[in-house]
Amino acid sequence: DIPGVTIIEPTDSIMLDNVIRQLERANGVYYVRLSRKNAVQIYQPGSTFEIGKAAELRPGTDVTLMATGVCVAEALKGAREGISASVVNVFTLKPIDRDAVEHYARSTGAIVTAENHSIYNGLGSAVAEVVAETCPVPLERVGVLDRFGQVGTVDYLREIYQLDAKTIYEKARKAIARKNQ
Repeated sequence: DIPGVTIIEPTDSIMLDNVIRQLERANGVYYVRLSRKNAVQIYQPGSTFEIGKAAELRPGTDVTLMATGVCVAEALKGAREGISASVVNVFTLKPIDRDAVEHYARSTGAIVTAENHSIYNGLGSAVAEVVAETCPVPLERVGVLDRFGQVGTVDYLREIYQLDAKTIYEKARKAIARKNQ
């Protein structure tokens, strides 16, 4: 960890354009993590974002799906029938939006994180820290398990590492069941 660095993972080209324009005028150290292929477009042209603040994409009451980068599109697909899921784009990983994490922990009582990154020291870990310190709720993480990387198509890698809507949905069902125990 580099003290004072801001880590950002834009979701699509619209967000990337807005974030880069903000960084042109910013002081400090910024790391912008990009996907290697064109991401699914989530936002409309002209959308703006506040670095450091999570962005809700849809409201829900049963569970919150907190995703970053290419996993945001998968989280939107994973929020399907049978669950009422808030979907939140946490595009600033450091500093994490502590207020948003606590708000969604309290409002839905369960969280699933989804990231195209190791489950260690990424979005899931940052959310877990906030949840443990402020509002303990069931938390499930979707991300790369303790494995070496591979080369392949985006679809192949999404499936092999279980970074898909199906896994997000299954983890959401599990988190909801855990909060009702």
